[in-house]
Parts: sequence; structure tokens; C-alpha cells
Amino acid sequence: MAYPHHPQADLHVHTLASGHAYSTINEIAMEAAQRGLRMVAMTDHGPALPGGPHPYHFAALRFIPEMLHGVRVLRGIEANILGVGRLDLDEHLLERLDLVMAGFHEDCGFDGRGVAENTRALLAVMENPRVKVISHPGNPNFPIDHRAVVEGSVATGTALEINNSSFVISRKGSCVNCREIIRLCAELGAPVTIGSDAHIAQGVGEFEVALRELESFGIRWEQIVNRELETALQFLGLAH
Repeated sequence: MAYPHHPQADLHVHTLASGHAYSTINEIAMEAAQRGLRMVAMTDHGPALPGGPHPYHFAALRFIPEMLHGVRVLRGIEANILGVGRLDLDEHLLERLDLVMAGFHEDCGFDGRGVAENTRALLAVMENPRVKVISHPGNPNFPIDHRAVVEGSVATGTALEINNSSFVISRKGSCVNCREIIRLCAELGAPVTIGSDAHIAQGVGEFEVALRELESFGIRWEQIVNRELETALQFLGLAH
């Protein structure tokens, strides 16, 4: 199976504001335009991550233009899961954002839990209608019940991210988990996103390894919510 074209939106990109990334949103959008992307999401880490931005960063995203270099820019966050149904940004700030993705990260106060507690926390976050995407659920440092999470994705309509960086440079040991999640998504029809997790402009739109994995397990093109600009906006409930 071959997909008809490269996904048009990168829904997981970090800027200087994340504290350990190296490009501005202007540089990222310029690179995205050169690579033929039509949309990028500015998803800097939530404030609980060491070195992450202050909550006011997310309050001030109104200053980011909707279009840069012909590329649609979404104002978002990769929020940290702090507990069962708990994220590290207040609801009144989350509601201002175009995209809320959430995931587990080390040193945010929820390390060292077992499969049952991690799964319970993740499923509770997925019940929050503002959370549209779960970032890199294959992280081996936060083991989960894969089938339960994919079933939760189907039930809530929350997309599971297949993170290209997890196969290449980040979160060593993710590959086996990611492949099992992909297999279950293909079996159960769960929505997925592909994200670069770029921490520098030159990484935006890097999806190649993740795309090969999705194809190999039979993920349908229609399951990839960021395959087109229009499908990504529709999934997020945003106007074109």
C-alpha cells in the first residue's frame, strides 16, 4: 500500500520556548513552506517540564500570526500528564489553544508508576474533550496497556501520535511499543497523527520512518488525521 502523498500538516513541533529546542516559529514556518507543508502546530512543552515556558507563554500566543510564509500556524501545547486526568496548564488557558496534545515526560512528577496507573491516567486525560492527541504513547519509560489505550482512542476520538523521532533519535526502546500500537490502531480503526517532534527547523515534516511503519501495518490513509490541511482542521474543530 502506498499513500498518495506526504502528510500536509506537522502537528508536533517545538520552538525555542520549550527550553531545549533551537528554532523560532518564524524559522520553522519558513522551512515548512520550503518542504511543501501547509500547516504546523507550535506545541511547546507545558510548564512542568524542567526548562519549559511559563504559563503566560500560552496566554500570549495571540501574538503569533495565523499564517507565516503561507503556512497555517496552530497555537498549541504538548501538555504534561501530572496524574489521573491532570495536566500542567489550567483549563482557562487550554481553551484558548488550537491544539492540546498531552503525554508523559520524565521529571514532571509522574515517574515510576506501573502499567495500571499509567493507563488509568492516560485514559482519564483522553476523556477531556480539549485533548485531541496523545503524544508518543510508545515511550517505554511509561508503560501502558496498549489495547486499552487504543480502545480508549476509538471511544473518545482522541488521536494517538506515531512519533517519527521515537523511531530515530528520541525515547530509546520505543520501536516495539510503537509497532504494537500501530498494529492495534489498524485492527481497531483508531485515529492517528504523524508528528516529527522537531526540535529544530530542519526537522519539521520529517515523517518518513513513521510513514513506512504505518504502511507496513495497514493503517488506512483515512485514519491519518493530518494527511491534509483540511482533514486536520476538521479533526480539531477549526475553521479553514
